[in-house]
Amino acid sequence: MQIFKVGGAVRDQLLGRAVVDIDWVVVGATPEQMREQGFRPVGDDFPVFLHPHSGEEYALARTERKSGHGYNGFTFHTSPDVTLEEDLLRRDLTVNAMALADDGTLIDPYGGQADLAARVLRHVSPSFVEDPLRVLRVARFAARYAYLGFSVAAETLALMRTLAESGELEHLTAERIWQEFARALMENNPEVFIQVLHDCGALKVLLPEVDALFGVPQTAEYHPEIDTGIHILSVLQQCVRFTQSLNVRWACLLHDLGKGTTDRALWPRHISHEKRGLPLIKRVNKRFKVPNETADLALLVGEYHTHAHRALELRPTTLLKLLMAFDIIRRPQRFADFIAASEMDARGRLGLEDRLYPQAEYLRQAAEVVRAVNVKPLLEQGLQGAELGLALNAERLSALQAYVTRVRAQA
Repeated sequence: MQIFKVGGAVRDQLLGRAVVDIDWVVVGATPEQMREQGFRPVGDDFPVFLHPHSGEEYALARTERKSGHGYNGFTFHTSPDVTLEEDLLRRDLTVNAMALADDGTLIDPYGGQADLAARVLRHVSPSFVEDPLRVLRVARFAARYAYLGFSVAAETLALMRTLAESGELEHLTAERIWQEFARALMENNPEVFIQVLHDCGALKVLLPEVDALFGVPQTAEYHPEIDTGIHILSVLQQCVRFTQSLNVRWACLLHDLGKGTTDRALWPRHISHEKRGLPLIKRVNKRFKVPNETADLALLVGEYHTHAHRALELRPTTLLKLLMAFDIIRRPQRFADFIAASEMDARGRLGLEDRLYPQAEYLRQAAEVVRAVNVKPLLEQGLQGAELGLALNAERLSALQAYVTRVRAQA
């Protein structure tokens, strides 16, 4: 029995990055021998064991053969005769196909160390095209390591394009697609994830609503970058710059979907793109089975982000409707996320990344003004039900009117 550290732990160790999860491969052992040494078996597809003390995963060396569609469509073979090199051959990228022995010896049969030095993400073998999930994984790795200068090898991108055209991506489950998108959006360069998927044709299959934004022009006065797809990438860059949450990043990715439906004859204007985008956002959220909180924010940002940009011009009545649409009394964080997403949208424009966005503080203060209205005096007057609601709304509007008047007088 021989045990080797493998995969991402080796890759990140060689890159000098923090190693979070460690995976191990066991060569020359049977499941019975693993159990005899106290390892606990987990997983149904192939023999994986948890270390009795560390809880880390130890997998028996295995080979795999394509037997169906999707990333689950494989038959695995484990045996004490399977070599380490055979196990590493089934992996996706050369940088993930290295192993470390107990004595520190690096086993690198497929050139992973050279590709690390060259900053290249390259497939291990032609069998790369058998697993559609690898398209998303490679794009995610590109997003994670772009800051170190990594890029996807041209020949690997070609295989990803082959996979995108094969129909295999359609066999990925919604849960797994969402998991990959959620992880990728929180990487160092989430815009690279979207760009790589666009470049290989996978975005057109998985998220055609976003893919359709590339090549769609916007008014240069407001969007010097012109291209709507490029704007989305820039907005994601700003999300990283300001360390935004996943909810905000997902909303930013989808906020302009309506622009992809604008009649070409009307370009570069996109009147009512907010409302036209709502059914598209709903469709994406449903297709990916996006968590409710994340999905709700995306819809609200899609509908109201231009309200935020025009906040200083809104009438008090419109401003109150905006605030109440977000349920700011019970869900203050959702409105805070909306403000953040709107600011990222404003900053995600060529040359305007550092422009001030006073609308953010204006909206925050407006929300505080409304929250500060006390319902107790109205209750003491004996108001109830609809009558109480109308009176409370009038008090909030009065407070907002005073706030707006004060701010405009100081301007």
